[in-house]
Amino acid sequence: MSHPPRFSRRRFLEGAAAAAAGTAVGLGSPAAAAQEKARLPTTRIGGHEFSRLIVGANPFNAGSHLSVFVDRQMRAYYTPEQILKTLRRCRQVGITCWQAVPGNLGLYRRLVEGGCPMHFILIAHGDEAEIQRLRDGGCIGIAHHGEVTDTLFKQGRLDRVNEYLKRVRDAGLLVGVSTHMPEVVDWIESKGWDLDYYMTCVYERHRSGEALKRLLGHVPLPPREVYLQDDPPRMFKAMRGTRRPCLAFKILAAGRLSDRKEWVERAFRDTFSSIKPTDGVIVGIYDRYSDQPADCAALVRRFAGA
Repeated sequence: MSHPPRFSRRRFLEGAAAAAAGTAVGLGSPAAAAQEKARLPTTRIGGHEFSRLIVGANPFNAGSHLSVFVDRQMRAYYTPEQILKTLRRCRQVGITCWQAVPGNLGLYRRLVEGGCPMHFILIAHGDEAEIQRLRDGGCIGIAHHGEVTDTLFKQGRLDRVNEYLKRVRDAGLLVGVSTHMPEVVDWIESKGWDLDYYMTCVYERHRSGEALKRLLGHVPLPPREVYLQDDPPRMFKAMRGTRRPCLAFKILAAGRLSDRKEWVERAFRDTFSSIKPTDGVIVGIYDRYSDQPADCAALVRRFAGA
């Protein structure tokens, strides 16, 4: 298959790396020391290496999974300029990958064209034209959107996901599947699908009211946003059961574990002690009140090892 000329993301990254190397004073210099301090443990998917800590996009897109009021605060804070500022801060502390949605492509191009190289992976489920547009914009990988994945799984139509993955592969991109259900990972593994990675939510937050009643004996309010303590171990088991890299997300239960420092630390510790060395985590950043990029990076260095 022939493709139109691509956005020269690779050349840009190579040039930026060369420029950074050229401006370093040498080993032991303040610049070199700062660069080494900012390094994070890395993983590799396909031919791409990036930090095991990946910045997510939900807060940037006003998706708190908490309440409409928090959504409004995120929307007010995260102007395009503030998103770019936060992403540049993420890059400073060693985060080298952004997981986003197709609507963020314009901001990504502004980011890298402004001199801040960062890998870009997405969740999507659009047509072939969208896949080509995302590839040409610098995206390196697409995971099939988790909400859609899980709905199709419950309907017994997961093969439709595989057809989408084949189009992503034909475009020359990394191929992934996002899901909130350990059963989806196990099912795909049993079928031997051609994919490079999983995005794995550690909480199965979209159970039906009937399913919650079977588990709990009653239906909490609201029924679609319930986070159960026993969910992460189930997903961690599925992640360890595949040799493919997995990117765990919502490890802080969409902010529900952010109220106390010890809860945050426990979530990072338990996650990295339970997943493979080739796995990573995706964390949404809301840095209105604190330097969350630096805080999260410090926890990854602490619990994932430098």
